[in-house]
Amino acid sequence: MAGLNESLGSLFNIEKLPYYRPGVQARYEGSIDKTGGNADYDWSLYEKNGEWVLLDVKGPGCILNFVQHRYPSSETPVFRFYFDGESAPRFTIDHRSFGEEYPFIEPLASRYIGPEDFGRGPIRVVRSFVPMPFLRGCRITSSVKLEGFDRSLGQGGWGHVIYHLYDCDKGCGTFSKEWDYSFPAELLKQGEAPPHPDAVRTKHLGVSLGPGQSYRVLNCTGAGSVAAVRMMLQKYSPKILENLWIRAVWDDHACPDVLCPAGAFFGNELGYHSTRYFMLGLTVQGEFYQKFPMPFWKSARIFVENRGEESIGIDVVLADVVPQSSVAYEQEKCGYFRTSRYCSRKHIEGADHIIGTIKGKGHLVCSVITGYGSYDGEITCEGDVRIHTDGIGTPQIESDGSESHACYGWGFATPPETNPFSGYDGRPNSPWCQVRTFLTDPIPFLTELRFGIESGGNNDQYMEHSGVLMYYGTEMPGIVLTDEIDIGDENSRRSHRYVSEGNIGAVRLASYYEGDEDHVEIRDETILFTARSSFQVRIIPENTGIRLRRRSDQLKKRQEARVWVDGVPVEERTWYFADGNPYKRWLEDEFEIPEKYTRGKETLSVSIEPLVQENGDTVWNEYHYWVFSKT
Repeated sequence: MAGLNESLGSLFNIEKLPYYRPGVQARYEGSIDKTGGNADYDWSLYEKNGEWVLLDVKGPGCILNFVQHRYPSSETPVFRFYFDGESAPRFTIDHRSFGEEYPFIEPLASRYIGPEDFGRGPIRVVRSFVPMPFLRGCRITSSVKLEGFDRSLGQGGWGHVIYHLYDCDKGCGTFSKEWDYSFPAELLKQGEAPPHPDAVRTKHLGVSLGPGQSYRVLNCTGAGSVAAVRMMLQKYSPKILENLWIRAVWDDHACPDVLCPAGAFFGNELGYHSTRYFMLGLTVQGEFYQKFPMPFWKSARIFVENRGEESIGIDVVLADVVPQSSVAYEQEKCGYFRTSRYCSRKHIEGADHIIGTIKGKGHLVCSVITGYGSYDGEITCEGDVRIHTDGIGTPQIESDGSESHACYGWGFATPPETNPFSGYDGRPNSPWCQVRTFLTDPIPFLTELRFGIESGGNNDQYMEHSGVLMYYGTEMPGIVLTDEIDIGDENSRRSHRYVSEGNIGAVRLASYYEGDEDHVEIRDETILFTARSSFQVRIIPENTGIRLRRRSDQLKKRQEARVWVDGVPVEERTWYFADGNPYKRWLEDEFEIPEKYTRGKETLSVSIEPLVQENGDTVWNEYHYWVFSKT
C-alpha cells in the first residue's frame, strides 16, 4: 500500500495539495495533428508485435490521466499496460469496460456516450484518473490502430495520456491491480471534499452589496488554513457571477493572492446548471463552494466586492479556518493558494488566447475556461489547450480539442457534464464553461507557466474566452539558467570543450515548433555524429539537481541516449523521447540529473551516448543545450 498511498497522496489527504512537487514534471502524449491543423484523430507512436504503442516512457514516473474516444460501432480496442520493461502486460482492459473493471471503477474511471448529433455520433469517451506508478518505464498499447474519423469505415480513435516523470525513485513502487483503491473511490462518491473536522466557521447572513461596495468575510490573524468558502446568492446569472468578485490576501501581501469573479472562483462562470466537482462547484440547492486548502502563516483576509452597477444580495457567505494546532504547514515547502490575473472575455485574432501566465515556482491545480461563439449553439470545441512550463518551446501539456482538456469528447453538446475532477456547464456547444482540476496530476513549474487556448482548428474561428488558473506558488523561481551551448557555433563548442565522435558533418535546419507559435520559423545548425558527444558546463554548487534542455530535430522518432556525468552513468533513466514530427520538426525536451550526481560541484562533464539507430543512421541529434540549476 505504500506505493498507492504516495501516488494518491492528494486524495488520501487533501491537506497535502499545497506542498511543492520537487523533482516532478508533468508530460502529455496524445493525438495532436502534427501539421498544426485539426486532424486530431491519429494516435500511435509505432507498431510492435501487432500492437500500436500509444505511450512509451523511460525511468520512474506515474500515469495519472488516460482518455480515449471511439465509436461504439467500430472495432473495440484492447489496451495493454506494460511496466518496467516487462514483456507481458501487467494490466489489460477493453474500451467498453471503463467504470466497471477494477481498478478502473467509478468514479476514479468512467465512460461517457456522446449524442447522435445528426448522424455524426455517438462517440464513447472513456477516462481514468487511476494513478499507475512505475520505476523503470511504461508502455501503453492498443490492439487497434487508432486512425481516421469515418465511422462508416470503422475508423476513429483519439485521446491522450497525462503522466508525471520523477527525477528519481519517489518510493511509489510499480502499479499492481491488487492495490486497494476503494478508499479514494468512496471518498469521491461523496460529491465534494468532506469538511475538516477541526474547522472554525465564520458565517455572515443577509449581506447586501451596492455598486462599488465590498464586504469583509474573514479577518484572521496567526497561522492556519482556509478549508472552505461557501456562498448562496439571492439570485444569480452570468452577469452577477461576473460582477461579484472574490479577493483574498494572505500574510498582508501588497497584492491580492486571489482576485477574480465569483463564478470563476467557484468553477462556474455561467451558472446555468449545478456542476459539482470534488473541490469546487455549484450544488442543486444553488450553493457555491470552494475547498482547495489555503494556508497562511500571519493572517488571512477575504472580501466580496460588487464591481457591477446593480446591487447584489448574498443570503449566506462563510469561511472555514483550520487552526495551526490542527494543520501545521511548513512554509518553505508549501505555496500560497493563488489565482492568475483574471482573463476577461475577449477575442484574440490569429493567435492562442493566453488565459494566464504565472511567474515563479509552484504547481497548477485548476483551470476554469469559458468560451463563446459568434452565436448560441455554434460548434466551438476545436481549439487545443496548450501549456508551456519554464519557457520551454514545445508545449508540455496539450489537448485534442478544447473539450478533451476536461476529459470529454464530441464538443460541449450535452451540458451539464461532470465527474469529480472535471466537466462543463453551458448551453449546447456555446457558450460553455469547462473546469479541470489537477488533484492527482498537478502541473509543476519552476520559473513560469503559460496556459493558452486555440480558437478553432488553427486559430481560424471567431471565439471569445475568459477564465482563471488556480495554483499553489511563490514569486521566487526554483531554477536558474547557468549555462548554454550552441552546437552550431564554433566558439561555443570550444568554450565548453565540446567533442563529438563519428562526425558526419554540419547540417542546417529551418523549421517550426509545435503549438501556438508553429508559424514562426527558427533556423539553427549542428554537427551530426554517430558515436558520442561530451561537453563541460557550469552549475551552482548548492543545486538540488540539474536540468538539461535540448533542441533537436524530431524528424525521426524514438531518440534515445545514455547520459554520463563525470564518468558515471545516470542510472535512473536513459534520455528517451518516443514521438516525432516530420512537419513541425523542432523539439525541446529535457533530462533531469538528480542531485546525487551534481551537489557541491561548480562544473559537470557530460557525455551523451546515442542508443537507438534506424536504418544504420543515428537518430539522436543535438542543436542546442540549456543547463538549469535547481535551487
